Amino acid sequence: WCQAAAQKFSGGIGSKLCAILLLIFARHAIIYYFNAIMLFFIFYFLFVFFTDLLPALDGDAKTMNFLQEVVDIMLAYIVESFDRSTKVIDFHYPNELLQRNNWELSDEPETLDDILISCRATLKYAIKTAHPRYFNQLSTGLDMVGLAADWLTSTANTNMFTYEVAPVFVLLEYVTLKKMREIIGWQEGRGDGIFSPGGAISNMYAMLLARYKMFPEVKEKGMSSAPRLVAFTSEHSHFSIKKGAAALGIGTESVICIKADERGKMIPSDLERRIIEAKQKGYVPFFVSATAGTTVYGAFDPLMAIADICKKHDIWMHVDGAWGGSLLMSRKHRWKLNGVERANSMTWNPHKMMAVPLQCSALLVREEGLMQSCNQMQACYLFQQDKQYDLSYDTGDKALQCGRHVDIFKLWLMWRAKGTIGFEAQIDKCLELSEYLYNKIKDREGYEMVFDGKVSLIRCIFIFLFFLVAPVIKARMMEYGTTMVSYQPQGDKVNFFRMVISNPAATFEDIDFLIEEIERLGQDL
Repeated sequence: WCQAAAQKFSGGIGSKLCAILLLIFARHAIIYYFNAIMLFFIFYFLFVFFTDLLPALDGDAKTMNFLQEVVDIMLAYIVESFDRSTKVIDFHYPNELLQRNNWELSDEPETLDDILISCRATLKYAIKTAHPRYFNQLSTGLDMVGLAADWLTSTANTNMFTYEVAPVFVLLEYVTLKKMREIIGWQEGRGDGIFSPGGAISNMYAMLLARYKMFPEVKEKGMSSAPRLVAFTSEHSHFSIKKGAAALGIGTESVICIKADERGKMIPSDLERRIIEAKQKGYVPFFVSATAGTTVYGAFDPLMAIADICKKHDIWMHVDGAWGGSLLMSRKHRWKLNGVERANSMTWNPHKMMAVPLQCSALLVREEGLMQSCNQMQACYLFQQDKQYDLSYDTGDKALQCGRHVDIFKLWLMWRAKGTIGFEAQIDKCLELSEYLYNKIKDREGYEMVFDGKVSLIRCIFIFLFFLVAPVIKARMMEYGTTMVSYQPQGDKVNFFRMVISNPAATFEDIDFLIEEIERLGQDL
């Protein structure tokens, strides 16, 4: 348009000058146009409330505009999360953060403009768990297919208790749990299972089933109808084993902690010794929880030896594979769980090493029908016996919960997108990065490994510069926002860094950066 207009003027200089002026005019016109659009949307939401959205009459356009704004906020955050030049965290102390924004709830409704401001503020101060340099927890990363599945799950907004209200999701849970049982090694994938709100609840389910299997009368008559029950677990096991015992009325004193070796693995001989001691005192051993991937050392208990002891003494064997269970997906590393197929139950958290969005935890049970008989209450307003379909698909009566969130779709959709080989490659890569870190620091000046030898899982634990510097370096990490890695003491060990690598976005360069950053932040200590 500018060039065509310029041709109407004679002379080279006049033509070029006119074209330049017209281009400047066009540029400013475009800027004004987009500014006008932005101002329109800014002022638009100043006068829109939630009552203007669907299901309000003619609320379609306002709803689409509002949700598009929310999606734009989320997409900007996602892109920023994978940008290594951005901070992992914009850290503020609690009192400071409380004062920076108005987080209080009001009696009167706020405009959707205020709601969008709250959305931006929430993500501004959120930890970027998808950031390639976030190594702080077992659950890291952000999978795009899993995220899409989460959005669809919330859109469907249904409950997992019956087939009639969640037909597709119930079937997907059935298919996926069967596949997971096949991977464990149970014949033809037989058995049972359920997705629960995290590994702690899955572990408690297992303890509940073990008690019911041995003393079913406890369901109706309570603990007074049973003798003194005792459970056994490693001294390095997750705290949820004791918490489950407390919740079930068994008591934390009835959980006997078994000694672990220097690498954090349960010592089978000590397990059998403590079982015999308990029987001699008149106690009834009913539950052994072995760990496949301990929280701190990433150790794998010797499952085959533990299975032999459990079989000998007729005790329920549970494997807490919340962290390490996903190694079953890897042909290269699944040997670490040899013997898991002999367990009565297993906890497996795909939201950890498989990087499925939180939350996604499965309890797998070898005996079919046990969960149903243990937990069912046969509420006639939900589980009518004269429905027109197979009632085994009404899964709610075998769960402790009534309302149960749909956690299956994100795992199922990611599995469809990646295939088993995709998950295998992702897991193998994370272990390769862990070995890379180990090789980088094992002989590096200023570092000391907590124990000698390669780690057995996606974990590298080390002491930097000794003494009490880990908390100081961690605090500086958070204040600078450059990276995050956890630390803790263990037994007689001083504070050490507990490195977690489960983020599919992490690379060798990110491991190098972490080492250099720890040294930079600790050089004056």
